[in-house]
Amino acid sequence: MAGAAAELGRELRAFARSWDPSAPPLAYGYGPGSLRELRAREFGRLAGTVYLDHAGATLFSQSQLESFTSDLTENIYGNPHSQNISSKLTHDTVEQVRYRILAYFHTTAEDYSVIFTAGSTAALKLVAEAFPWVPQGPESSGSQFCYLTDSHTSVVGMRNVTMAMNVMSTPVRPEDLWSAKERRASANDPDCKLPHLFCYPAQSNFSGARYPLSWIEEIKSGWLCPVSTLGKWFVLLDAASYVSTSPLDLSVHQADFVPISFYKIFGFPTGLGALLVHNRVAPLLRKTYFGGGTASAYLAGEDFYIPRPSVAQRFEDGTISFLDVIALKHGFDTLEHLTGGMENIKQHTFTLVQYTYEALSSLQYPNGAPVVRIYSDSDFSSPEVQGPVINFNVLDDKGNIIGYSQVDKMASLYNIHLRTGCFCNTGACQRHLGISSEMVRKHFQAGHVCGDNMDLIDGHPTGSVRISFGYMSTLDDAQAFLRFIIDTCLHSSGGWPISQACADTRDSEAPSAEGQADVAPAVVHRHSLSPREDALTGSRVWNNSPTAVNAAPVAPPVCDVTRIQQTPSEKAAGVLEGALGAHVITNLYLYPIKSCAAFEVTRWPVGNQGLLYDRSWMVVNHNGVCLSQKQEPRLCLIQPFIDLQQRIMVIKAKGMEPIEVPLEENSERAQICQSKVCADRVNTYDCGEKISSWLSTFFGRPCHLIKQSSDFQRNAKKKHGKDQPSGTTATLSLVNEAQYLLINTSSILELHQWLNTSDENGKEELFSVKDLSLRFRANIIISGKRAFEEEKWDEISIGSLRFQVLGPCHRCQMICIDQQTGQRNQHIFQKLSESRERKVNFGMYLMHTSLDLSSPCFLSVGSQVLSVLKENVEGHDLPASEKHQDVTS
Repeated sequence: MAGAAAELGRELRAFARSWDPSAPPLAYGYGPGSLRELRAREFGRLAGTVYLDHAGATLFSQSQLESFTSDLTENIYGNPHSQNISSKLTHDTVEQVRYRILAYFHTTAEDYSVIFTAGSTAALKLVAEAFPWVPQGPESSGSQFCYLTDSHTSVVGMRNVTMAMNVMSTPVRPEDLWSAKERRASANDPDCKLPHLFCYPAQSNFSGARYPLSWIEEIKSGWLCPVSTLGKWFVLLDAASYVSTSPLDLSVHQADFVPISFYKIFGFPTGLGALLVHNRVAPLLRKTYFGGGTASAYLAGEDFYIPRPSVAQRFEDGTISFLDVIALKHGFDTLEHLTGGMENIKQHTFTLVQYTYEALSSLQYPNGAPVVRIYSDSDFSSPEVQGPVINFNVLDDKGNIIGYSQVDKMASLYNIHLRTGCFCNTGACQRHLGISSEMVRKHFQAGHVCGDNMDLIDGHPTGSVRISFGYMSTLDDAQAFLRFIIDTCLHSSGGWPISQACADTRDSEAPSAEGQADVAPAVVHRHSLSPREDALTGSRVWNNSPTAVNAAPVAPPVCDVTRIQQTPSEKAAGVLEGALGAHVITNLYLYPIKSCAAFEVTRWPVGNQGLLYDRSWMVVNHNGVCLSQKQEPRLCLIQPFIDLQQRIMVIKAKGMEPIEVPLEENSERAQICQSKVCADRVNTYDCGEKISSWLSTFFGRPCHLIKQSSDFQRNAKKKHGKDQPSGTTATLSLVNEAQYLLINTSSILELHQWLNTSDENGKEELFSVKDLSLRFRANIIISGKRAFEEEKWDEISIGSLRFQVLGPCHRCQMICIDQQTGQRNQHIFQKLSESRERKVNFGMYLMHTSLDLSSPCFLSVGSQVLSVLKENVEGHDLPASEKHQDVTS
């Protein structure tokens, strides 16, 4: 693998240097020091990770945090509204930070004031509420609020404030403003002082396109008008995205309002922004509410209030986040020390984005079809027109878009962190993806909301993929991303194992910062980019033999409940390949601890939440957040065994002594806590320090085992367009979506065939049937006649138990984890996606339609399964007399 990575690294650099010999050298890195050394020293937590979501949030450096922490431990900072020594220190330090911010933007307190806010969104809201709007009326056409459609949601949201004030809002498309400039459209009347506000981003957070800063003066002077109306125009420049990687000179580009967000620049602190207000505009701002620290004097019993004289004091209601403000000082210091300034960051990040753009845009399938569709308004020719952002969708070789959710899942297998969706910029999303307003409404009616995973509706994308670079990004990051696209698109049939993210990238002989000053962007031809497939086929990922799971020495359970003596893998192999007949349960599994190993049984009680004790426990981190195999693959190595007779769960793991946990809580000693599962709040209790210590030792970090409280009911949500039967409410354990998951052996066998015939070089079998079945973590495995016939079912019956088929299970990257070793391999996810029209669906969710627990009910291996097609036609002709024979009551 390292050899192939090195080969790809050489090829990527070769095309980079051959792109345009006449082009001037591009800046990479920050002077004589090695960028790789900076990464290792300041961002060691990035080892093995390719972080490409800097437009969402950049990362703080180690020295920045250490410097701030040292400051806090060495000084006493009190409330700045007090008058004692520590409070005076806080006040003076905060004022120094204000000056530092102004200097950073090349201006002074004579021209601008800094109002600290809770982020750039709060700054925008402040402007919307305080701007001197004139409402429409009999004697006035009223003010206009105009905004570029390529704006963040927080800008568009200002219109609701203006609408409440009877002020007209007008969206302006970028192309309309460009054409207005060409026409030199102006509406200038020096005598008309009606105030209007135009908002636009210095950089699109969707595409990274940079809009001219010259628009500020052109609009303010009346030379360029967003709409044809008389009056005085003010300009709000949304600089939050732009200033994260570029300098902004407010002495030249004097916008009236400039909202910024500091975590976009430094990574820390979050939740702190500022509104820079030009002092000539500040007296016009109107304020209604007044909070602590903003009043020079007021009366509690009368309508008497005198505001503070400075604009910052008037608008900073209450005590500001003064410790976060003090942290900014260390952010400025560290950024200057590490990079030499924002101009260097601008050049460095543009080198990376131009290089990646040229490579990505030139990738082609063997039939000549492009691999990606890039959404951009620029040609990536200079940092003046393009920021370090690439927005795109991946295509198949027929030109169909592959949903962003699937790309995100695949990227996570390579430990690449990117962002998908519409990025809080619906206007740009509509414009670039061709989504009409009517389509947006229809998508919402179909269940799509901002931030979900519904990436394709009727074949049309609802969003896209975005990568973005930050000041600590490297050429290794860019090449790792390109390698990911090549691996998953151009070599999808080659059986490539997953790379260990940057582990291979760091070994790819990518030049150091000193040796890369001459790197120039280049067109990537698909042949020059192709890594050698034969260099990767020897990876040990493909040759891991299954590890036997030894059964715990537990006593036979009560109620004739039996557990098979074979291991899950042995039993799966025997039954799945034994052809026991059509529509018969061949395997039963429960997963007592969410995301941990399966517990296989031949007969098991049914509860009102599914199989008894299925996903009743889960492992959480020190913050109480649920761990899954996506974050911690070693969870699959934790083996729980339930003994119903002794009322215990025995937990085993290699290298650890077995430990017992009681099946039920001690109500007097249970420590109740709350957690979340798939956005649902659940009441749980901590299973104690003993098991917590056991898990923490195994994982090497603090962990706890928690169990859903027996007196807590988690109701199932309406999903998949299914209605619950009248008078019933299905309840869930700690499962993600439904009480049961069913898979069909015929479907597994077809996937097995797809996987093992895809190796064109005749290599040995990559996956066994038993391995595949365990990866899908089903409760019920049945023998079937045809692959994926279960997707046509509406209901099934197993004896007297009836189940509603809710819909398919949309698979995540967990299916790429070998459930017996914890190792990852992306090939299953990729092949399933290719073979199933780019939707990674496998298995069907089931829910009880009615359940009578007045007497015990059981599910058993060997039980026959009756299905009802979605058209309400019986799927099988089994006699009715056999309908109840496999359920014990």
